[in-house]
Amino acid sequence: MANQLKMAQVHAILTLRARGWSHRRIGRELGIHRETVKRYIELAAASGGNAPDQDRPNPPTGSGDQTTPSMSPTGTVADAQDQHLTSAHSQVQNRPNPPAGSGPASRCQPLQEIIEQKLDVGLSAQRIWQDLKTDHGFAGGYDSVKRFVRRLGRCNELPFRRMECAPGVEAQIDFGTGAPVIIPDDQSPAPGSKSRRRKTHVFRIVLSHSRKAYSEVVYRQTTDEFIRCIENAFHHFGGVPQQLVIDNLKAAVTKADWFDPELNPKIQSFCLHYGTVILPTRPRTPRHKGKTERGVDYVQENALKGMQFASLAEQNRHLQEWERNVADTRIHGTTRRQVRKAFEEVEKPALMELPLERFPCFHEAKRKVNRDGHIEVDKAYYSVPPEHLGWSVWVRWDGRTVRVFNSRFKQIAYHVKMEPGRFSTQNQHIHQRKRSGIEQGTTHLLNKASLIGPQSQRWAEQLIACRGIEGVRPLMGLLNLANKYASQQIEEACETALTHGAYRLRTVRELIKRQGDRQQQFAFIQEHPIIRSLSDYGDWVHSAITREKAI
Repeated sequence: MANQLKMAQVHAILTLRARGWSHRRIGRELGIHRETVKRYIELAAASGGNAPDQDRPNPPTGSGDQTTPSMSPTGTVADAQDQHLTSAHSQVQNRPNPPAGSGPASRCQPLQEIIEQKLDVGLSAQRIWQDLKTDHGFAGGYDSVKRFVRRLGRCNELPFRRMECAPGVEAQIDFGTGAPVIIPDDQSPAPGSKSRRRKTHVFRIVLSHSRKAYSEVVYRQTTDEFIRCIENAFHHFGGVPQQLVIDNLKAAVTKADWFDPELNPKIQSFCLHYGTVILPTRPRTPRHKGKTERGVDYVQENALKGMQFASLAEQNRHLQEWERNVADTRIHGTTRRQVRKAFEEVEKPALMELPLERFPCFHEAKRKVNRDGHIEVDKAYYSVPPEHLGWSVWVRWDGRTVRVFNSRFKQIAYHVKMEPGRFSTQNQHIHQRKRSGIEQGTTHLLNKASLIGPQSQRWAEQLIACRGIEGVRPLMGLLNLANKYASQQIEEACETALTHGAYRLRTVRELIKRQGDRQQQFAFIQEHPIIRSLSDYGDWVHSAITREKAI
């Protein structure tokens, strides 16, 4: 029994307790842990003795009388006392009621019958405490009720429920420590260096119905290695189970949560590709995947114990032969059937079919959208929609394509892989306000000018006709005037400029400021009192020619 105390110490504990000292104070005074003090007080009380007086040399050891303790085979009183205390301790553990005399009486003691009735109907200590406060005016705290319920011996755990699965429904996965790999001297990277010893991890997946299993050894428990091992297992089985039960390893589970765990996005895509689902167990609850927990122990104890290998491939070849010749041929202790026979006859036909292609290999990582609306992948830059500026996105890429996903894992961009230093910018990823007029085209600018009015449209068309590409920027300036002046003012200025044939933006601006008059046009008239007729001019010319000939 742990923390064996001498009789003098036991006597001191019981004496100080009789004086009303607390367990903590006694332990601090005597240099003994308070739990040890509490245990000896409870054992003495269970033996039927009372707290001794100061002048009594030994603590009570009998069940009611003050008999002298019997001697042990070694002849010491202390050994006999320890035997008696051990026996009393076992009696205390079997008592259903709280031990009397082990401290101040609990506030719950007067309500013991009520508490027991509520325990019989399956209420928790929390619910009992709430009912006692409401219905009986209980003034104690929740911890008081919880301790009293525990002391009543009603905290016995229920037996685990054993879960068996139908064929093809479930497979359980776990990792364990594999056999070490000893790299020989001639394979070491540096000449003359010593052999290297590398730790390995053994991956094991067990089909829950038939107990058919697959094992593989890896150096690291990364997401890519985890996916590759599962995929190799599927092809080894020749089918896919409906569910995969795993623990909360970091390669697959981003955030552990029994109700709503967060899985690695790559793992989610892998499950979608094969049509299966991953169900992580409750954190720190290995019994939820007990079949593979025992399966890993079986591999470690039977296949790999005491062994070492020169390479990872050599250890995997050994595991394949062991699975085929040992694990598959055994009669399983639970199912009482040969593993291979149960798998081939019952479970293999129930597995889902494999897809035509393996899961595509790609890289993935989080990226933050830069201020220019691009993300960096392998030193190249790719655009994303402008509403994601400053946000983090998830990127997947291979040797040909780059795909960008938002936080809900919906694809928002798709690019062809570019060389380092190059930019891939898609037009739909440029905000309308960040597109220049030249990029939008002359037709777009003329359409916007027509929104001001017909005179502005005519002036803009004549501007482009006269000045060509040089007139695009003045046209953009005309559109900018709509932010400062009313459309009527611009229309009048453009009408005046048209009458003068002036196609400079400066002219339109001055006309708006000065409100200049339009140039008036006069129609030609055929007859007027001051205008001679053409016959008069003809006579004048005829007479002039005649005079010249006469001279």
